[in-house]
Amino acid sequence: MLKDRFIRVMLMETNLVLAIGIIIVIGFFGGLAAERLKFPRITGYILIGILLSPSVLNIISEATISSLGIITDVALGIVAFLIGGSLRLESLRKLGRSIAWITPFQSVGAWCLVTLLLAFLFPRVLTIPNATFYDTYFPMAFIIGAVSCATAPAAVAAIISEYKAKGPFTTTLLAVVALDDAIAVIAFAITLGVSQPLVSGVGGVSLYQVLGAPGLYIAQSMGIGAAFAFALIYITRLVKTRELLLVVVFGMIMACIGVTSLLGVSAILANMTAGFIVVNRVRETQTFLVLEEIEGVIFAMFFVLAGLHFNVAVMKTAGILAALIVLGRCLGKYFGTRAGATISHSSDEVKKYLGLALLPKAGVTLGLVLIAGRVFPTFGAIMMNAVLASVIINEIVAPPLTRYAILKSGEAGSSSEKSEVE
Repeated sequence: MLKDRFIRVMLMETNLVLAIGIIIVIGFFGGLAAERLKFPRITGYILIGILLSPSVLNIISEATISSLGIITDVALGIVAFLIGGSLRLESLRKLGRSIAWITPFQSVGAWCLVTLLLAFLFPRVLTIPNATFYDTYFPMAFIIGAVSCATAPAAVAAIISEYKAKGPFTTTLLAVVALDDAIAVIAFAITLGVSQPLVSGVGGVSLYQVLGAPGLYIAQSMGIGAAFAFALIYITRLVKTRELLLVVVFGMIMACIGVTSLLGVSAILANMTAGFIVVNRVRETQTFLVLEEIEGVIFAMFFVLAGLHFNVAVMKTAGILAALIVLGRCLGKYFGTRAGATISHSSDEVKKYLGLALLPKAGVTLGLVLIAGRVFPTFGAIMMNAVLASVIINEIVAPPLTRYAILKSGEAGSSSEKSEVE
């Protein structure tokens, strides 16, 4: 009996190790093929994940995919730390006006346009028994609109890293991405506070529920990040070699992810805060440069795993709704960015292309809609399927547009890359 159990455990662990090996090796070839075809590597990773998924070739099972969820947490933690580390105060001060106007305009643009589009079309494409506009269709649209504010930091960071982009456009992009998650959390809390009374037909909107809870959530996340930042600054003073520095930085990021998970707050906001404090207190880049040695394998695993969540059944049942979400969000982000850039007198490159670079979405969006699905069981499944399908479409469509925007901004690392889109 004990022997059989031991064998089952060993087989499961072997399968996980084998799955990780397949993800990295085949993902590498997918990224290489995408690069040859003038697409960003992450597009190749995602497509490989789709091919390996249970819905297509079924090379990697659903149970294995669920067990590999920790890869997503680790990857997002590292990406968040690197994004925070790219936000130097002197650069932000120069671009403060642009960031201050573009960030709310593109977020609210996506929120409002998705909400209006879905609220108008939901009754025409969905048939829900006994549903009315105010107790079902509008709350659904309002919530999906709110979660559409978020931008996926991993996709943006991966493409910036691949093309070694650096300059005012890139700094503005990273700052807006960093602030997007906080705005998405606040927007989501507001929609829950408004929607719950509408759906239940009783009660009112609590000020704490709308503003207090998300404010506390963000403050706790940033507080934990700050604590880990100062701990990391102190510990790195004891480190004498580059190899040990990687051990310490990686370990602290992992610990930060673990603590935020235990406390139920945002690992992304915490690690962004940590990176921001470290780069502005220490003013040296070695802490961040050591992570570049492992970011390639992290990105490969993360985006292949993202593709593995592809589900043909979801696309069939929620395809039309997903297309509407993608359309509304893309238009809202793009024109909201242009409006904010025009008001702040930003550069022509920011006006024309920054909106295209803000289109990726993934983890935060899915996490928020999962919470909403539990709060509203009557239509939660419809929301989750529609948003999941929109993320799948977006993961394929958005990275090439982000690449195009970065190359057109003129801040890519080599002149040959810039000339591809001239």
